[in-house]
Amino acid sequence: MNKLTARLLYKGGNIERQNVLWNTAGSFCYALASMVLSFLVIRMIGEDQGGIFSFGFSTLGQQMFIIAYFGIRPFQITDGKGEFSFRDYLEHRYITCLAALAAGCVYLTAQVSVGFYTPYKALILILLVLYKVIDGYADVYESEFQRRGSLYLTGKSNFFRTLLSVSCFLLALAVTRNLFAACLTAVAAQVAGVCLFNLPVIHAVDGVSWMRGERQTSRLFHSTALLFLSAFLDFFVFSSAKYAIDARLSDAASGYFNLIFMPTSVIYMVANFVIRPFLTKLTDLWEGKLFLGFKEQLARIGAIISGLTVLAVAATLILGRFVLGVMETILGAGYEGTLTVYQTAFVVIVLGGGFYALANLMYYALVIMRKQKAIFIVYLLAAVTAALISGPIVSRWGIGGAAGCYLLLMIGLTAGFGFCMVRAYKREKGENRGNAG
Repeated sequence: MNKLTARLLYKGGNIERQNVLWNTAGSFCYALASMVLSFLVIRMIGEDQGGIFSFGFSTLGQQMFIIAYFGIRPFQITDGKGEFSFRDYLEHRYITCLAALAAGCVYLTAQVSVGFYTPYKALILILLVLYKVIDGYADVYESEFQRRGSLYLTGKSNFFRTLLSVSCFLLALAVTRNLFAACLTAVAAQVAGVCLFNLPVIHAVDGVSWMRGERQTSRLFHSTALLFLSAFLDFFVFSSAKYAIDARLSDAASGYFNLIFMPTSVIYMVANFVIRPFLTKLTDLWEGKLFLGFKEQLARIGAIISGLTVLAVAATLILGRFVLGVMETILGAGYEGTLTVYQTAFVVIVLGGGFYALANLMYYALVIMRKQKAIFIVYLLAAVTAALISGPIVSRWGIGGAAGCYLLLMIGLTAGFGFCMVRAYKREKGENRGNAG
């Protein structure tokens, strides 16, 4: 074991405390990068290139990340019985990462061929797709760390990889003032991060199985296909307003919308901080038929997320205009009034982020219940709705309409998952009572 691996594996105290602290640090660093990068790119090289970066990093690149990720993390970390080995998950991830790169190339080639994107914009976007696909590859290691009860390793990997790649990106951008050079540097740093913080560590984690099962990769695809489709549709629903802005408004508008959309990253980070440490416990409660404990644990987490959402909306109502004004000042001369006009949209987006956090809690509960079909149906209905309404709403009401569209879709997801979760809970509890009798 080399010195770096030893330092990463050193727990140093209560494991639960380490899990919470490093998961918080990793989630915070990742969310902060998503927020700050778009802001800094606009500040350093202008609103149009900033808009291209924002769309590529937080929308198209993230959509391709979903293909690489395949929606499999909740399945992997709740695979407590070891139905599949880590090698099965890893070989599965090789295939999905290649598929994500291919999908990105096909999409961008099509956009250039019809004249919607310039070759320069497509080049920037494919680098950001590659960056996110590498992120998706690293996720299979980080999911295994969590499955083995070492969430702190997931947090450390996330923290150090993000810090390395973001620092290299910003340094390259500051020196060259060239977005292509900066994105290329970020991709190289992302590869280095995986080599430093994932590959050597996994070999030193206890309980990791490198056995290859017969036809396990195809079985894994079959077991998680609906989760993938659900995750893909989830992000499409989440980002449909951004896609509509990219298609119907300007690159600068994409940048501005991503700036006022930043609080959703904070809300999602906080929700993950609240939810993730309890996923293993929720899984144990459900598999142990301890339904009351499962229900009470979900209720406590839901209450925390709801309370934080109320506080966030109240803070945005009071301080939103001031915060947007500060952001304009930091962006520099010429940006006065570009963000404060969207104060109402800012509040609406924060409220939508709260509903999205609740929807994610219910999504995880349904994954633990292994109700993939119900998850898929909810996402499919939401995706069809998003495809029908986002374009016309953005065309008519611009950025304000995009915010309202986002809120409506998040409310729909929460309602759909809530209905399915309650129904599945009552059915399982009733069947268990009948079997006991």
